[in-house]
Amino acid sequence: MTRGSLRYRTEYLLLRIVAGVCGILPEVLADRAGAALGWVVARVGRPRWRVVADHLRRAFPEADERWRRDVGRRCYAHLGAEAVAVFRLAGMGRRGVRERTRVTGLGVVEGAVREGRGVILLSAHIGNWEIGGAALVARGFPIDVVVARQRNELFDRYLTRSRERLGFGIIPRSEGRRGVLAALREGRLAGILGDQDARRAGVFVDFFGHPASTARGPAVLALRSGALVVTLFAVRLPGWRPRYHVCLEALEEGAGTDGGRAARVAAMTQGFTTRIEEYVRRYPEQYFWLHKRWKTPPPPTVPRGDAVAPAPPSA
Repeated sequence: MTRGSLRYRTEYLLLRIVAGVCGILPEVLADRAGAALGWVVARVGRPRWRVVADHLRRAFPEADERWRRDVGRRCYAHLGAEAVAVFRLAGMGRRGVRERTRVTGLGVVEGAVREGRGVILLSAHIGNWEIGGAALVARGFPIDVVVARQRNELFDRYLTRSRERLGFGIIPRSEGRRGVLAALREGRLAGILGDQDARRAGVFVDFFGHPASTARGPAVLALRSGALVVTLFAVRLPGWRPRYHVCLEALEEGAGTDGGRAARVAAMTQGFTTRIEEYVRRYPEQYFWLHKRWKTPPPPTVPRGDAVAPAPPSA
């Protein structure tokens, strides 16, 4: 057995133990334990704390350091609680998911489905995106989701089985374009997370006043297929019990934008990113600040915090 496989087996064993404990404990107790663990990690281990602190300074330069530190710690606590929620999710069943979620804007999706138009659900790392998608599956909407493979194959298979048990279809990210188009043709909704750094293959759009490389794929697929893009954000509601408000809103396609398809793709990507920013400003502690959102520097032609411009093609 290689050192890598031993580490993966150990990680997987710990995962199954934690998932088992989370499933046995009462929901509120498990949720609070997850939040408490996240809070401790934020004060002791502090993984990627420099990234979190830097991103909060960029996003909220007007805020004082104490406020940003508090938001950062609450971000870790939120992640701990939501990790527990994901562990418990597969065992809830559709009824349990419906009881824990309130959905607004469902008529937007229902209308597109009645018209036979495809729907791309575009989400981000805010709130609990897994529960957001599960809320629609639990209400009878078939969804295929684009997912990245995990390095740990045991963990990857565990996540895949959990998602399939909830009713999700799985599209590997390496097959994203083909899989999304196939799902749309079959009348299924396609779910995509679209807020990660896309390196040089992305389009640079404004996020909190700074250019951020963002995947152009969702906009390209929407324009190619004629699908309606609907943003999906599942934000956690106040209270001891984990309950969520799932917000669905249609995204303008930028059809009136001058400059052709590339400009329409950039406009749609900017529209999605602006909507994320609106939600993050309202719920800053629920955003995944640990991700290096501004990792890729823009080319010299992109003014910082100003115009939208596409990234140069990949080498």
